[in-house]
Amino acid sequence: MGKIRNRAHLKEIAHQLAEERAGREVDIVVCCGPGCLARGSEKIADEFEKELKARKLDGKASVHLTRAGCHGLCEKAPVVTIEPMGFFYQTVTPEDVPDIVETTVIGRKPLTRLSYSENGKKEPVIKYSDISFYKGQTRIALRNVGRIDPLSIEDYLAAGGYDSFAKLLDENIEADTVIDVIEKSGLKGRGGGGFGTGRKWRSCKRATGDTRYVICNGDEGDPGAFMDRAIMEGDPHSVIEGILIGGYALETSHGYIYVRQEYPLAVKHLQKAIDDARSAGFLGKGILGSDFNFDIKIDRGGGAFVCGESSALMASIEGRVGEPRAKYIHSTDRGLFDKPTVLNNVETWNNVPMIIQKGADWFKSVGTERASGTKAFCLTGNINNTGLVEVPMGTSLRSIIFELGGGVPSGEFKAVQTGGPSGGCVPASLLDLPVDFDALTEAGAMMGSGGMIVMDDSTCMVDISKYFLKFLIDESCGKCVPCREGLRQMYYILCDITEGKGKPGDLDRITALGEAIIEGSLCALGKSGPNPVISTMKYFDEEYNAHISEKRCPGKICRPLITYRVNDKCTGCVVCQRVCPEDCIAGVKKEVFVIDEDACTRCGSCLAVCKFDAIDIFS
Repeated sequence: MGKIRNRAHLKEIAHQLAEERAGREVDIVVCCGPGCLARGSEKIADEFEKELKARKLDGKASVHLTRAGCHGLCEKAPVVTIEPMGFFYQTVTPEDVPDIVETTVIGRKPLTRLSYSENGKKEPVIKYSDISFYKGQTRIALRNVGRIDPLSIEDYLAAGGYDSFAKLLDENIEADTVIDVIEKSGLKGRGGGGFGTGRKWRSCKRATGDTRYVICNGDEGDPGAFMDRAIMEGDPHSVIEGILIGGYALETSHGYIYVRQEYPLAVKHLQKAIDDARSAGFLGKGILGSDFNFDIKIDRGGGAFVCGESSALMASIEGRVGEPRAKYIHSTDRGLFDKPTVLNNVETWNNVPMIIQKGADWFKSVGTERASGTKAFCLTGNINNTGLVEVPMGTSLRSIIFELGGGVPSGEFKAVQTGGPSGGCVPASLLDLPVDFDALTEAGAMMGSGGMIVMDDSTCMVDISKYFLKFLIDESCGKCVPCREGLRQMYYILCDITEGKGKPGDLDRITALGEAIIEGSLCALGKSGPNPVISTMKYFDEEYNAHISEKRCPGKICRPLITYRVNDKCTGCVVCQRVCPEDCIAGVKKEVFVIDEDACTRCGSCLAVCKFDAIDIFS
């Protein structure tokens, strides 16, 4: 393709590439996101290559195979879609490939045995656009993810890529005008802080200094979230284009993408995209024949949760220990290498090209008056449809969980935790809460980077808050005492409560600790660390009281507070006795067995292997 000279040249190439793709009669799109890769999608793609070659279809322009990023519905991985028909195939295996090629690629008909079925319905849903999970979404950030080959700059150009950036150079738009557009759009940081993106850019632009930096936070912070990773792996050029626009607006030539060590596929795809963008003339010196110079460097983090915080991230890039600093020093004044710096997360940068392309008013028309645009979420936990979703700001929790997510598989919905390990838990009574930065914060939760963990009535809210607190203790950098010691002391109290050692006044002590931690911690890890405990105490106080006053776990999860017993459904099959690590199950074959409750450690091994629902849990 060579270097692109200017916007007119870009449009010419993009038009040619788009026409080539429009000429394809069949595009087999294999999801190669992490969920599908873990279940063998790479082998499925290889099998398609072999089958197409065997049938002499591999050389035809009308049939194409695309290895795309995450398609979204991870619960049904591996996923294959057939374009332009929009056919959706779930849980595909390599053995299914010949049938797909015969029926769909050659016969142009859907293979219904691999089609999706909505909950409780036998009739297959042929097209993914008709599946509730996809039908209820508005995809802006995820517009290309799962649709294009992330390793192909040609695919990105054919989809209109880099035209927003080229427009700025071609029309010689002033840097401040770009910031005006971003500010008018109402775009807020999608990393969780919800700070106005345009306002942040303007503060940096006004700061004193001869050098500025723009940084993309690809560390994500929240291990339960997946959006940023999915975008980096599935649409890396959109991130690069967003950073380029930011660099243009801030009149700087220095860009960084900070990616955690655990995302080797993201690093591979981003580096390939950077190399290809540089070869095509979008990075380097004299970009597209202009006098604008800009380049991007990838910096790999060690995976520390605290490096999702801006100042800790910048310290890590500088080669120092990833520790946060006091917030009265703004990174827009003194950030990376003590220079004015703008840091936004992947999803934020990814939105920027679309705002430049379609305008601030268009972006504001999506979402609500106080929260523009969309937000991508990672739905996990006890829910039928786990995966990636993107909805307009202001969409209710009920819509996300029950319409897109398909509700809980069994039992009743109990709570959803939003915002990652330091987010709050929102109860069923608030299911109609609109999802935006302010509403979630008012409810004691937060947006975070977009994780949503759904819990049913089998969850113990005391135990779950202890679980998240343990994670935060392990990830705390230890720099400030309120976070380092306060979270640990809070955890010890929770341990006592879940072990039946809770005392009157424990909840007051937790409340006092939480207030001190929030007030005295340096960064968001400490300031939001008490959220899981405080929110569950607020909405599920009866569970805490049951643990403390009655020495009972309503969720039947906390081992010291539960008892396992065999009921009369037992067939005496001996399987539970064989797996019991304490040898505390006795009985005669083909008769009802008995568990020695004093010797039982409540490990759950018997419950896991019993096929007859013969083990009851009492609390």
